[in-house]
Formats: sequence, C-alpha cells, structure tokens
Amino acid sequence: MRKTMDDIGAGDGAALATRVGLYTPEQRARRDASVWTLVQGILAPLQFLAFAISLVLVLRYLASGDGYFAATLSILIKTALLLTIMVTGAIWEKVVFGQYLLAPAFFWEDVVSFVVIALHLAYVAALMTGALGATGQMWLALAAYATYAVNAAQFILKLRRARLQSRGMA
Repeated sequence: MRKTMDDIGAGDGAALATRVGLYTPEQRARRDASVWTLVQGILAPLQFLAFAISLVLVLRYLASGDGYFAATLSILIKTALLLTIMVTGAIWEKVVFGQYLLAPAFFWEDVVSFVVIALHLAYVAALMTGALGATGQMWLALAAYATYAVNAAQFILKLRRARLQSRGMA
C-alpha cells in the first residue's frame, strides 16, 4: 500500500520525498493551480532584493558609522517582507500539502525559517527597546541575514530539485 502525505509524519517525509519526489502528482497540480505559488514567486525575489540592499546599507553603517536611519529602515522593510512571505507561504503549504507549516517536503526549510524570523524579531525588539545600541543592533541584523541566506539557499536547492524532478532528471 502506498503512503500518502497524510499518512506520514515529519520523520518519514524525507523517505517519501526520495521515493516519489518533492511533489506527488496531486500536490503538483494544486501547486500549479494556486495563486499562492505566484505570490511566493513575486515575494521571494523582492525579499532577496531588499536583503541585498539592506546588507549593503548595514555594512556601510558598520564600516563608516554613516547611514543609521537608512540601514534601520531597510531592515524593517526586509522584516516586513519576511513576515509577509512566511504568512503567504504557510497558506501555500496548506493548499499544496494540507498543513500550514512543517509539511514533510519543506520541514527543514520551515524550521530554519523560524530561526530567521526569531532573529529578525529580536532585532525589532532591540530597536524598540534600545537594547544592544546601534552597532549591536546592526550585528544582530547581520546574524539574521546570515541565517536568511542559509534559508534562501535551502529553498533554491529544493526548487531546483523540483524542476529536475518535473523534467524526469531527479
């Protein structure tokens, strides 16, 4: 008897994904038909662009002490995009996989996303309370950005694998 995604837990997800690929045919059809796939496809590059711009502004501030306001604003924009993509991504996972987060096919990406969100929100809390001072806040933002870069790489590799699967090459 073939297992479905509803029959397994997160621990079995990797085995199923290896056996049948990233998406079952039904999940692929739901993914392709969902407006949330397009939303994620638009938000992901926007968030990456915000990340790249903000990274430059944060590094500029740390190197020169200039541009605190611009760096801070850019971090807040990046954080807003991150939260938006997380909410819409959870909706996408519900549509495609039947659960809002931690679907077996994206379990580890979601786990790392939680760390990314925690670090971004820690930055916002530090900013609002004045904790860490300006330089410490920027270093915290860099820690959040390093974790985001790892998470973005996870998703890119996963999407590449899905493309290869759809071409019959995985």
